[in-house]
Parts: sequence; C-alpha cells; structure tokens
Amino acid sequence: MPGEFFPAIVLASSSPRRQELLRQAGIEFSVHPADLPEHCLDGESPAQTVIRLAEAKAAAVSELFPGQIVLGADTLVSLDGRAVGKPADLSAAKALLRQLSGRTHEVHTGVCLCRKAAFSCSWACCSQVTFKDLNHADIERYVALVNTLDKAGAYALQEHGEMIIATVAGDRNNVIGLPIDAVRQKLRDIVHHESTSATGV
Repeated sequence: MPGEFFPAIVLASSSPRRQELLRQAGIEFSVHPADLPEHCLDGESPAQTVIRLAEAKAAAVSELFPGQIVLGADTLVSLDGRAVGKPADLSAAKALLRQLSGRTHEVHTGVCLCRKAAFSCSWACCSQVTFKDLNHADIERYVALVNTLDKAGAYALQEHGEMIIATVAGDRNNVIGLPIDAVRQKLRDIVHHESTSATGV
C-alpha cells in the first residue's frame, strides 16, 4: 500500500535479487552479509536446511546490530527431494539445465526476522517450477544470455525465464529469492505487536 510504514531492516545477504524485491516493496534496508558456510546436513529436508541457514545468518548479523531488525534468508532448489546447488562451471550449468528439462522441481526459501534478545520468527516458503522440454540449442541460447554460475539450479526466473520455464505454482517472488509478501506481513505484525506493547498498561 502507498505510504505504508515498515521499519528499516538489516539484510544479512548480498543477493541483488533480494535487494531489488525489498526496494520494490518499499522496505528500507542496509546490507551486511553473513559470512557463513552453506551446506545441507544429513537427514535434513530442504525446508529444514533453508530455515536453519536463514536463522544462522540472522543471528550472526543481529550480534552486530542488536537494536535492529535483521532479515536472514536462504534459497535452495531441490529435485526429487535432493538439493541442487550452484553449478561449478558452464558445463555443469548445462548439465543441470538438461536434468531439469521437462520436469518439476521445488524452490525453497527460508526466512528469519529477528531482533537480538527481543524476538525471532522464521518460516519456509516452497514453490514448484516446471521446465519446458529443452533441447541442446535452447540450453545454449539460455546460457549465452544469463550468468548461470551464481544461481541455484543454474537459472533465474526474472532473467529470460520465459525461454525455459513452462509454469510456476506458488509464490513467484520466492523463486526469485524472497517471498516478499510474507515478509511484508511479518513486518506489519511486528510493528503492530510493538506498538500495542508500548501503549499497554
């Protein structure tokens, strides 16, 4: 909504895609990436992984900004329940796109909003993405246009996604990197809770 107030936050991520979603939502933020290892643990589901990493990032950065709201996030692509990371090189990116061709995979994003010693809330969002059937020429055209090496799954919905993606079920912004509508609602809840607490007797 125009004129809606959101508290400024610290984004514990260097992702330009998350930064752009926050700008579009009218949420003021500063950037302080959390330098933490990102890996899956044995027995973890993709949702558990992204929530754990989002919480770890938010907690680490909130130590540096104890009075501010910190947003940590982590996004993971999974196929048949197994995590799909960022490709190591161009040949790996092409192989990954071939693997996703004609199939439906899931994009999981974990989000944590916290203020040190005050509150912490975290959740995961999942969207399903179905790829078109891609031939060799389709993949070559796509990797020529998009930097696939810095993207989980070797693709980006917002960068020529129409070339390779047939359908998206669920939150499209989640596929880009942040379920921004849910973030906005959580911030509204925080503002409401803190305002009612401040005026309560």
